[in-house]
Amino acid sequence: MRALTNRTAYRSAAGMALTAAFILIWLSLGVGIIGKDGDPANLMYFGVLAVGIIGAILARLQPLGMARTMFAMALAQALVALIALVARLGLPWSGPAEILILNGFFVALFAGSAWLFQRAARGRPEQDVA
Repeated sequence: MRALTNRTAYRSAAGMALTAAFILIWLSLGVGIIGKDGDPANLMYFGVLAVGIIGAILARLQPLGMARTMFAMALAQALVALIALVARLGLPWSGPAEILILNGFFVALFAGSAWLFQRAARGRPEQDVA
């Protein structure tokens, strides 16, 4: 019964992470989260995705490593928002409230995915990461 719970948590975490990544790509390329469509500031979001891809490869998709990766993606997402706010990027099209709300949404999704991966890792024997 416990294994089923771990599997469900892992699948939910992976689904949440992939959905968040898809929406992030769609918004940043399609309409632009920072500024108007085509604003180069939106390219920072590819750094967030790079953190996820590299982290998933290094973690070998194991739940504990994926939890750390998702947490790192949440931090990277928050850093993008901080840079945009401090540098006043996207004005006048994207105000501070819009940047905070949209980026906060993604931070919450990546952090939620990290929590689910952490839950999936509970009860599993520790894997030797070489």
